[in-house]
Amino acid sequence: MEPTAILQPVIALGLWSGVMMIWMYATRIPAMNKAGIDPQDAAHPKTMELPSEVARIADNYNHLFEQPTLFYAVAITIAVLGHGDQTAVTCAWTFVILRVVHSLIQSTLNVVMLRFSVFMLSWVALLVLTIREALVIF
Repeated sequence: MEPTAILQPVIALGLWSGVMMIWMYATRIPAMNKAGIDPQDAAHPKTMELPSEVARIADNYNHLFEQPTLFYAVAITIAVLGHGDQTAVTCAWTFVILRVVHSLIQSTLNVVMLRFSVFMLSWVALLVLTIREALVIF
């Protein structure tokens, strides 16, 4: 297995975060213009009254900097230490795919229980990745 294989899902999730940022601003700026919101009022975006279909994209963008930070740390640790194997790579890709699905659900349908289920499955993939590495380094 290529030693950098574990880093491919890291880069993929980073790229996905970029997609979500573009989507967020592509919806937020027109919504702010339509609502007559001054850009200075965006100093604290949570206080802006934007439609749900706009706000939930921004919420998801923020979520991509919460749980995934642990994923980045664990995956990079695995890469640096040379512990990447097929199971680790599969867990990493599973995590990334589930986070993309989570983003799409939250940003479109926003069915909370479906979104929560996908979120929990992504946690399982991340926990397996983390626990496996913990067993190796401890």
